[in-house]
Order: sequence, then C-alpha cells, then structure tokens
Amino acid sequence: MNRKQKRLIVGLVRFLILTLFLLAVLAPLYWLLVTSFKTSGEINSLQVTYWPQQVTLENYQKLFQVTNFGTYMKNSLIVTFSSSLLVLAFSLCGGYALARYQFRGKKAVLIAFLVSQMIPTILLFIPMFLIFGKLNLINTLQSLVILYTVFNTPFCLITLRGFFERIPVSLEEAALVDGCNKLQAMTKIIMPVLFPGIVATFVFAFTGAWNELLAGIMFINSNSLKTIPVAINAFIGKYSIDWGQMSAACIIALIPTTIFFAVVQRYIVQGLTQGAVKE
Repeated sequence: MNRKQKRLIVGLVRFLILTLFLLAVLAPLYWLLVTSFKTSGEINSLQVTYWPQQVTLENYQKLFQVTNFGTYMKNSLIVTFSSSLLVLAFSLCGGYALARYQFRGKKAVLIAFLVSQMIPTILLFIPMFLIFGKLNLINTLQSLVILYTVFNTPFCLITLRGFFERIPVSLEEAALVDGCNKLQAMTKIIMPVLFPGIVATFVFAFTGAWNELLAGIMFINSNSLKTIPVAINAFIGKYSIDWGQMSAACIIALIPTTIFFAVVQRYIVQGLTQGAVKE
C-alpha cells in the first residue's frame, strides 16, 4: 500500500467519523423540529413516525396565544444581553489590569478567580436569595442580571487576560509616543486587535445566561417575568408532558442563538485560534 492509498483511507475514516458525529448532533434537533409540527394525537400515539402525517402549526399557535411565549422571549433577551454586556465590561477592565499591571496580591486574585470556577453555583443560591430578599430584588429581572454577571465574570476575565497578554506592550507604547492617552490607545489600538477575543468572551457569557434554568426557577415567581428555560420547563407537568409545545418552544428558542452565532462565527474562530497560540 503506497502513501497515496494510505492518505485516501485516512481521509475516508475521518469523513465517516465526522459524518457520524454530525448525525448524532443533528438527530435531536431534527426530532424536535418534526415533533413541533405533529398533532398531539400523533405525538402520543404508540406508532413512531419520522415525519408528520399531518403537518400542523397548532403547537406554535398555542405557544403564543396561550402561554404568552413572546413575553418570555423578551425577558430572556433583556436579561441575557444586559448581563453579557456587564460581564464584558468588567472582564475588559479586570483582564487588562491583570495582564498589564503588577501589584501585591495579583497571584492571589487569579487563584481566587480559578477556585471560584470549581464551586457549584447552586451552593451560592441560598446566600444570594437571602441577600436579594433584604434588597427587595426577589422576583425581578435585575436579580437574574446580577446573578449571571457574577457567575460568568471570573471565567471571562481570565479568558480576556490571556488575550491581553498576547498583545505586545510595544503597541500601546507606540500609541502613547504618538500622542494617545491610555483610553485612546485602548480603544483605537488594542480593541481592534482584541476584537475576536471580545466576541468569543461575549458568546460564552451569552450562552451561559441564555441557557440557565435553576436561578430563573428560584428567583422568579411571577409568570410575566419568566425566561425561556423556565417557560420550557413549565411544560413538564405532574402527570404529563406537552411534547408538542415544548418542542416548538425549543425550536423558537434556538432561532436567536443560531442567528447570533451565524453572524459572529468568523470572529469566534479567530478568537479561539488566538487563544490557542502562544506568542
């Protein structure tokens, strides 16, 4: 067997492995999509169908007419974008400080941020609930914004610190020599170079807040303030599960994230690549 044949066999094996992986990823999404267009009778039938016998939009209509899903979508967008922007702002400031300045206790701060990622977030819910109760923040979207900001900031800060350390200090020094101050050097020189890393960090904060369920269940009591994960979880009843509306809700919940990832995909790949390369 010559080298060309070996390369062909290796390529075929890789193609088969990637194909199987792709099928494993797409199969649940396909089943969600198909189920969302089935009637309740077909869903609860003992006969398994891989395509709707009668395509219907009943599940989507009930979703917005009965459960007020549009409000849940709005709540999730408000909470997710607000917390992600706050996480990005804190991470930029903290990451820059940890990358560029030397101060007493710097190593202890980094260790504290890393250790915080080893603590299950559910352990923090009880003390946070008591604190928010005294501040009258229970059953408000502000409580979720604060929680998601606190939970996602340490990891994002450490991530951006790594991106900052890969940008030569000489770029800032050259900007300062040319007459820029620190803020101008940051916005005009560093930020464009750091943009892929910023996008990758924002995406992590976005997905962490968009998919979070436990905090939404614990800190939100009002139906009008539910987020999408909490609303989807509500379809699981004591004796039955509304698979049709749940599948439709999952499909709609995927639309904003799919559009968002499609727009920033190029920057995510660049950011991950930069983060993996050591200068």
